[in-house]
Amino acid sequence: MTKNFSIKEFECKCGCEMPDDVLVNITKLANQLQYVRNCVAMPITINSAYRCEEHNKAVGGSVNSQHLLGKAADIVIQGLDPVLDTYDYLDDLMLSGEILQGGLGMYSSFTHYDIRKTKARWNG
Repeated sequence: MTKNFSIKEFECKCGCEMPDDVLVNITKLANQLQYVRNCVAMPITINSAYRCEEHNKAVGGSVNSQHLLGKAADIVIQGLDPVLDTYDYLDDLMLSGEILQGGLGMYSSFTHYDIRKTKARWNG
């Protein structure tokens, strides 16, 4: 998909096939994450990206989850704390227009980033 990310990292954990319209969004998301990866020069682990409806329900995702559309990824950047570093770093990149504006969720073990086009922030 990109220099550092494969399509497999973005697929639903249940093993279902990704719809074509979701793949379009995943491609955009992967390009944004590649930009972040290039900036930080550290590996990024994708814990969860696309989720089908069934898997999303199983993990407690909302019915409006951006993961259902292939527009979201829960990530960990090696060497950065999700709460103290990653959240603020991504927020700064969005504010400066370097990556697409979207949702940003702060969790203790990962950071949620999505490309919904409108600003949304929360603390999970």
